[in-house]
Amino acid sequence: MDKKKNYAIKIDHVTKKFKVYYDKANTLKERLVFWKNKKNIEERTVLENINLEIKKGETVALVGVNGSGKSTLLKLMTKIIYPTKGKVEAVGKLTSLLELGAGFHDDFTGRENIYFNASIFGLTKEEIDKKIEDIIAFSELEKFIDNPIRTYSSGMYMRLAFSVAINVNAEILLIDEILAVGDQHFQDKCFQKLKELKDSDKTIVIVSHSLSALRKICTRAIWIHEGHIRMDGDINEVIDNYLKTCE
Repeated sequence: MDKKKNYAIKIDHVTKKFKVYYDKANTLKERLVFWKNKKNIEERTVLENINLEIKKGETVALVGVNGSGKSTLLKLMTKIIYPTKGKVEAVGKLTSLLELGAGFHDDFTGRENIYFNASIFGLTKEEIDKKIEDIIAFSELEKFIDNPIRTYSSGMYMRLAFSVAINVNAEILLIDEILAVGDQHFQDKCFQKLKELKDSDKTIVIVSHSLSALRKICTRAIWIHEGHIRMDGDINEVIDNYLKTCE
């Protein structure tokens, strides 16, 4: 049997570095001088030699303090960015709820943006036709769906974006802090939808500061600390140990 079938995501000896620029120039003359001055450039290692496998059907939390590298790891999985060293492999159709509404256009209506955004996730027009009423109903924006989204509040905008992303039938979902979308009613609705997706054997990797929510939905946690995996195991055991360091 092909080993690839055993996992949804594989991170193999991955290191990610970013270049940080200081005293950035404004004028053309300053830019020419700045370009030659390599001392103004610092290479910062955000993740170093990360190795892990996420099995198909697992619901996994990434935990750690701000700046530990967990969101960077999630972006590497979705290929928004690429590793400096190593390899990231995903097996199956993947969707990410990281940059919600990144493909939206302010002058399009909500309905038009559903078609546009869902096509970015790989759906055909015929597939979107079948799903559009469910997407609109989930967003609870029926009264506003044919208005330009420039007239939407930020909460309405995020609700529509989440509703599109959650309804594309991907096998792997990568999620960053979407449990903070909208009001409490809609957050509860999002959480319930995630539980349904978990029960349908979708692979979910989620970053959230809501540790109580992670305990309810995830079975495994990976604790990222200063760019390294500090602990990987049962959700409650990992979070309990993580919280001890935060006291």
